Amino acid sequence: MRETKVNSVFYAKSYHPIQAGSIDGTDILPHDNAIYRAFLCFSAGLYDPLGDPKVIGDPFCTLFVGRLSHSTTENTLLKAMSKYGKVRNLRLVRDIVTGASRGYAFVEYGTEREMRRAYMDAHHSFIDDSEIIVDYNRQQLMPGWIPRRLGGGLGGRKESGQLRFGGRERPFRAPLQSVPFDELKRLGISPPPEGRYMSRFGVPSPPRRNQSSIDREEGSSHRRSSIDKEESRHRSRSAEREERYRNRSPRLKEEHSHRSSSVEREERHSKRSSRGKEEHSGKWHSEEKEGRHRKGNSVDRSGRSRENLLEREDHHYAKGSLDREKHKEKRNLGDMEETPQELFSEVEEYSNRSSRDRKEASHKGHKHDSRSDRHKRRRSTTQDSSFDR
Repeated sequence: MRETKVNSVFYAKSYHPIQAGSIDGTDILPHDNAIYRAFLCFSAGLYDPLGDPKVIGDPFCTLFVGRLSHSTTENTLLKAMSKYGKVRNLRLVRDIVTGASRGYAFVEYGTEREMRRAYMDAHHSFIDDSEIIVDYNRQQLMPGWIPRRLGGGLGGRKESGQLRFGGRERPFRAPLQSVPFDELKRLGISPPPEGRYMSRFGVPSPPRRNQSSIDREEGSSHRRSSIDKEESRHRSRSAEREERYRNRSPRLKEEHSHRSSSVEREERHSKRSSRGKEEHSGKWHSEEKEGRHRKGNSVDRSGRSRENLLEREDHHYAKGSLDREKHKEKRNLGDMEETPQELFSEVEEYSNRSSRDRKEASHKGHKHDSRSDRHKRRRSTTQDSSFDR
């Protein structure tokens, strides 16, 4: 039983100064003045781990690097710790008065995975011929933490006489004697984990974030990445559209000018054609009106000429009939008085008058027929020319 407990160890999850000064974590009284001072600070709450203004960054991505050489600089440390991931922030602690290195530093990585990789691989590595130790940021992640300057801390060397247990370098050993559970409970010290000890060759795991916060961060990062991707795609598409528009703009201008010129030409042609049609239709209507007017005048003239001829013929006929009646009356009245010579002379006069009247009537009718024929010919020629137009 004792042989199995020799190589069994356990690590402190919360800090208590009296327990940190015990090799197996079961002491109930401080055994030196530094532990007593740290216990007073712990019980009175004089130290605020979050009150240091120099402490920046994410504690879950920050490592503590100790036992550095005093000749190590920020550039050397950065070069050495960049092997395990991208270093976001590095702070080498120096003396306020002299500015010399205090032998420890805090290194913040970009992700928690990179921090864990350095936590596993950089422990007991060499920088400037000095073996370093690496631990997680207990100042912000370990409850009840008291730093070394106030009598607390972890680790230490035997030469100093102030060894502190419970950390990665010096874990608690499994107790070989009975554990005073009542006294430990009264002081607020967590008892050793019976039956859940670890091997001294094992590596304790640093504290993790709450799963909800991890999910939230992952979801927010995923959303941000998706938003960034969409924005980059939108920008690239907008740039491509602008380039295409710039390339197409001279072509579009030429096409637009060509289309506008063709449209203007078509409008001008349509206007001209409409004007020509209107003029042609106006000429045609005017010619029709003139033809109709001429027809009406010719018809009126022909009608009037015919009426005049008829009137003249009636007049001559009436005149001849009156002359005949007069001649008959004279003949009847003076048939016995007139001589044969006088009768012969009267007959000749009547015959001469009748022949003259007939010649005049025939001549006037011939003239009228010739005039009507000429008018008909002119009318036919005007109609043919209007239809040809």
